[in-house]
Amino acid sequence: MHTINTGDADEVASVVALAARLRVLLPLPLADAYDYRAPVGAVVPVGAFVVVPLGRRQSIGVVWDGDPNPGLSEKRLRSVEQVLDAPPMTATLRRFVDWVAAYTLSPPGAVLRMAMSAPSALEAPAPRAGWRRAPHPPDGARITPPRRRVLDLLADDTPRAGGQIAEAASVAPAILRGMADAGLIEPALMPRQAAFTRPDPDHPGPSLGPEQATAADALRAAVSRRAFSTTLLTGVTGSGKTEVYFEAVAQALREGRQALVLLPEIALSAQWLDRFRGRFGVAPALWHSELTPRTRRETWRAVAEGEAPVLVGARSALFLPFPDLGLIVVDEEHETAFKQEEGVVYHARDMAVVRARLSSAACVLASATPSLESTTNAATGRYASVHLPARHGGAEMPDVALIDLRRTPPERGHFLSPPLVEAVTQTLARGEQAMLFLNRRGYAPMTLCRACGHRLRCPNCTAWLVEHRAARRLQCHHCGHVEAPPEACPNCGAPHSTVPIGPGVERVLEEATALWPEARRLVMASDTIPGPAAAAAAAQAIQNREVDLIIGTQIVAKGWHFPHLTLVGVVDADLGLAGGDLRASERTFQLLHQVAGRAGREEHRGRVLLQSFAPEHPVMQALVSGDLDAFMEAEANDRRPGHWPPFGRLAALIVSSEDERAAERTARDLGLAAPGGEGVEVLGPAPAPLAILRGRHRRRLLLKTRRDIAVQPLLQDWLAKVTVPGNVRVQVDVDPVGFL
Repeated sequence: MHTINTGDADEVASVVALAARLRVLLPLPLADAYDYRAPVGAVVPVGAFVVVPLGRRQSIGVVWDGDPNPGLSEKRLRSVEQVLDAPPMTATLRRFVDWVAAYTLSPPGAVLRMAMSAPSALEAPAPRAGWRRAPHPPDGARITPPRRRVLDLLADDTPRAGGQIAEAASVAPAILRGMADAGLIEPALMPRQAAFTRPDPDHPGPSLGPEQATAADALRAAVSRRAFSTTLLTGVTGSGKTEVYFEAVAQALREGRQALVLLPEIALSAQWLDRFRGRFGVAPALWHSELTPRTRRETWRAVAEGEAPVLVGARSALFLPFPDLGLIVVDEEHETAFKQEEGVVYHARDMAVVRARLSSAACVLASATPSLESTTNAATGRYASVHLPARHGGAEMPDVALIDLRRTPPERGHFLSPPLVEAVTQTLARGEQAMLFLNRRGYAPMTLCRACGHRLRCPNCTAWLVEHRAARRLQCHHCGHVEAPPEACPNCGAPHSTVPIGPGVERVLEEATALWPEARRLVMASDTIPGPAAAAAAAQAIQNREVDLIIGTQIVAKGWHFPHLTLVGVVDADLGLAGGDLRASERTFQLLHQVAGRAGREEHRGRVLLQSFAPEHPVMQALVSGDLDAFMEAEANDRRPGHWPPFGRLAALIVSSEDERAAERTARDLGLAAPGGEGVEVLGPAPAPLAILRGRHRRRLLLKTRRDIAVQPLLQDWLAKVTVPGNVRVQVDVDPVGFL
């Protein structure tokens, strides 16, 4: 990442004088704040949330840092209409918004929108009414046994909600109404309760082994320093990294500071939450896209008021208003799910490091297969490093072996080779669980006509339609387009001529059903595990041994602990190596190593079989040897001479338009205006691999520089030279991780 000055960390908010001008940043794709007149007689701090007029409507914004425009006429100023009763946005979060905007070349208002993701939380919560004992009940009021139970419950004079009273005293709501009419109880405002119970840092949790204890000591010390640091926490799968960084969370709680844990797939966090409850006695606050509006509002407000001591969330949780953030953990830091590709394009792992620096907090990046970027930062001393070399509790790493599909191919029309079929059969016969992994959803990745060869393609994207046979649909996994399977070829009209090509997990399920009809099977893919409840149910069923055979896509690699799973078979280990992606080898190794790590996590040693047409490939050999360090060193040696990340910098320009000629012309103009000089290279323009996406024609240009050259000034100068038509969009992606 390019280093941008973060400014002073002083959290003391400046105060705007009476009737002064205010700079108000609005959560809109605007390049700068607007000037407004402060309300007469009001003192408005920088960071306050305010309601302001914008055109003919109202908008909520934040009083921002900096000096108003002295050249703006007083007559053109409009007044702030309301100051909202919400904790002001901290100086740290405001600097973070500005930093992210500058680094990603995004409008500050677009970044602010991510920090205002629950607008309803800006209004003070309405007080809740309940009942309490009347201080002077009338003489002679009839006291029945149910009424006595209510009065005894309210003897401490603490107001309680009607439903709570009725349930605790075992009375009907009509009893309460009668007591109110009789003057025995009266309405009262209930005291505001904390939205979340504080986790107990000293709650007895699982015992740590010697290596875990040493690692935990290092992380606790980093948190106790109350200063910025980044530690890369690595270790083999099953080594107890989660339990180790839980000790850093506990230390943040002891320090009276908040902790944030980022997970790549928060919807699949059921087992992680169970482990958290086991360590701290309560659940943490959650932040993800499936929260109800009410929970979202309450959680945002609790974070802002310091009443959510620990929050676990998706990448967007980085923009929540923590008043005193002491720790950020990025679990599975290598995951590409931390990269946001739409709107403001940023990588949550890198931005977590920035937010920790601005907050004088400790940052922990955890992974069994860390990214080359983080590995390099640790090797050069920018990050501290802690490693757990062995599985916890004496469990051994699985044996990994290759199946050469050139020598032992599957039967015609099938996808499981004889050695893999035999291994699954033996595993199931022993009463153990097996997993078949294929990182493809649906039944088949492509459908074609056997009469004319026509391939069914998405009308909006340059992508094949994926067959989902169970749901009887063809679907584009890029734009979501869905259509029914055709009765006849849309090109030649031949009836019933379309056939599936290649396997998806549904097709593997079909083959497994024929091979092992008695086995209890479960498919784990985003289609079948859509959210937290489904993930929890699946994990529980596997743990309860209600499942014999798991068939899954990449979501089965996300940190699951299945104690009875002893065999993992990878149906197509070569799948991720196709194409010209810079990180194809690294990603394939990471994914398959993580999948392999699901096997043999307790007393029975695991076994992993990789089906491959290229067993001699360095990735396959590294998986067999288990030598992550040697593999990463080889990757570094491949990238270093060409100044590819992390030894150089990349930034992509993605030009798109519904008008193909407009996209082509703008891309050509950008190519002609491209920057040059020593250590600077521009590749393209060229059609993107997904040349059409959601109906938009796409062209890509890639800026590559040496590590010591900042890309942001180059990009700003470059974009300033070209006039972009209104029907063309140019998206900037600094530090791209994908090239579609």
